[in-house]
Amino acid sequence: MKYTRSSALFAAAQEVIPGGVNSPVRAFKAVGGDPIFVKEAKGAYLYDEDGNTLIDYINSWGPMILGHAYPPVVNAVVEKAQKGTSFGMPTAIETEIAALATKMVPNIDKIRFVNSGTEACMSAVRLARGYTQKDKIIKFAGCYHGHSDSFLIQAGSGAVTFGSPNSPGVTQGTAQDTLLARYNDLAHVQEIIASNTDQIACIIIEPVAGNMGCIPPAPGFLEGLRTLCDTHGILLIFDEVMTGFRLAAGGVQQLVGVNADIVTFGKVIGGGLPVGAFAARAEIMNHLAPLGPVYQAGTLSGNPLAMAAGLAMLQALDGEPAIFQRLADKTAYLHEGIAAALNAKNVVHTINRIGSMISVHFHQNPVVDFETAALGNNDTFKKFFHGMLAEGIYIAPSAFETWFITDALTYEDLDTTIQAVATVAASL
Repeated sequence: MKYTRSSALFAAAQEVIPGGVNSPVRAFKAVGGDPIFVKEAKGAYLYDEDGNTLIDYINSWGPMILGHAYPPVVNAVVEKAQKGTSFGMPTAIETEIAALATKMVPNIDKIRFVNSGTEACMSAVRLARGYTQKDKIIKFAGCYHGHSDSFLIQAGSGAVTFGSPNSPGVTQGTAQDTLLARYNDLAHVQEIIASNTDQIACIIIEPVAGNMGCIPPAPGFLEGLRTLCDTHGILLIFDEVMTGFRLAAGGVQQLVGVNADIVTFGKVIGGGLPVGAFAARAEIMNHLAPLGPVYQAGTLSGNPLAMAAGLAMLQALDGEPAIFQRLADKTAYLHEGIAAALNAKNVVHTINRIGSMISVHFHQNPVVDFETAALGNNDTFKKFFHGMLAEGIYIAPSAFETWFITDALTYEDLDTTIQAVATVAASL
């Protein structure tokens, strides 16, 4: 495949956009080469500016759970756009999607919409601090909750990819209120709580990590966090920006039967448009302005186009619960095929999977946290990424990202992907 036009577009972009991209994760610095510029997408496929067709396994980093240009979402956005794109005033559709979301997700009474997952997580932590009257938070090494200052303390995803997990611009004062724990290590969390008695407002976690590859919680880990929070008066925040409405209609809370105090959303809840949200029981959410003292606002929050897209997506998922099992079955099929192809060529690897999220790690030991994820062979991943790209398969250009499976993928697409792995494995 040739990428002449993409390279030219990237050169032009670098003149007017820092690094040529509007989000670092889109750059190819971790794998080498120039990023690919997409012209359009449909279903499970990307069509780039050079005329290449790619089977897509990032799906806009998660939201395209039913495929690109999903007709009900597109139609809803077009219809709404013809009536105006933004008002800065309440609209009925905000209440409609809020009612559906609170019906689908366990243990939430009220939800507030924002414009991104970063904004949702930032607002959730502010709400937790205001509600508990405590300052410190616990986050986990390798978990990424957006680029708010409080979270860029050994974050996952792009921050790790570029080797600067503690970003310049984050003050020491901010950093000292963020306590860092090891994922899947309950004893470590207990130690941190014991050393900061009555100072911790919340524990925020990706209940299934997706920014150091896909890492499911160990048995009992989330249950243990829930018990610790109940015991010490700490709020438990599930960052379900990736997992919400993807791993189950009610997200990880429903999947594992553990309730969080505050839940954040993004990706799927916007149907591909920029949307985030955070939700909780009424007693917590009522601390937000204008009811309570915790201030949070946004001019474009609840944007009618975004609400229309999100509502169409949630209605589709709520109307066909079998989608989630279908996605899990396709992901399991892909897992088995990739493992067989790599094993046939004696390529050392570990595959993590849960529901419609999966990641391939080029390391022989189980990957259960940031430390073990970082042990993967990045040189092998680079070869794997470019090999798959040459075969027409697009995966995330970082070893620290999960793959997202879409229902638009056919088993023929999965077989094509598995055959590509077999071809690439011969050169690893």
